[in-house]
Amino acid sequence: MKQLLIVDDETPVLHALRRVLQRHFKPQELGVEVCANPLHALRRLQEARFDVLISAAADFGTVLAAVNRAEVFRYIPKPWREPQLLADLRAALAYDACATLSAYELERRRLEALEPGITQVEWGPNGEVLMPGHLPTRPNKL
Repeated sequence: MKQLLIVDDETPVLHALRRVLQRHFKPQELGVEVCANPLHALRRLQEARFDVLISAAADFGTVLAAVNRAEVFRYIPKPWREPQLLADLRAALAYDACATLSAYELERRRLEALEPGITQVEWGPNGEVLMPGHLPTRPNKL
């Protein structure tokens, strides 16, 4: 079962979101916790594992920092539109950051597909490429 934590200082918003989610998710699919107090929410994040966090932020600087530094998955503005909120939540629940390949890994796989073995390079202590079966030589001292 996936776990969701919703943080908002407006209790009616928390209850409205919980009602929306209860209509669209079975209890065994999604556990929903709500917090009106951000300090309590931080404690809950230390105590339990949550798959998704929804948190209100009115200050643009806070939103910008969340997007840039915390790599927020989606930004959902208030007032939300229920179909878009549900689509974004489903996408967040399905998202697996570990499954996303880096640009480096994508390029490595592309090169390996073109020339098998090309990415299996042995490096010497000075950054030189070693040929299979050869030991690095030490430079001559004069």
